[in-house]
Amino acid sequence: MRGIKRVFLVLVVLAVALVVLAFVLENQQGVSLSLLGWTTMQLPVAVYVVAALIVGLMVGPLLGLLVTSSRRPSKFR
Repeated sequence: MRGIKRVFLVLVVLAVALVVLAFVLENQQGVSLSLLGWTTMQLPVAVYVVAALIVGLMVGPLLGLLVTSSRRPSKFR
């Protein structure tokens, strides 16, 4: 049973890696982002999307920790 789970996990990780690779290869058009007068250099669309994903993966758990820590009752009340 443990071996089947390991094989399944490897297949899922491989599938996700192939989907990400296909996404990156299909989105090579150069774009430049502009926000409040600040303009980025021209990079492929995939770079901006992957960067936004990574930032979201970091910010999400941090906000979750912040919310759960503010809900805990203090010992000194």
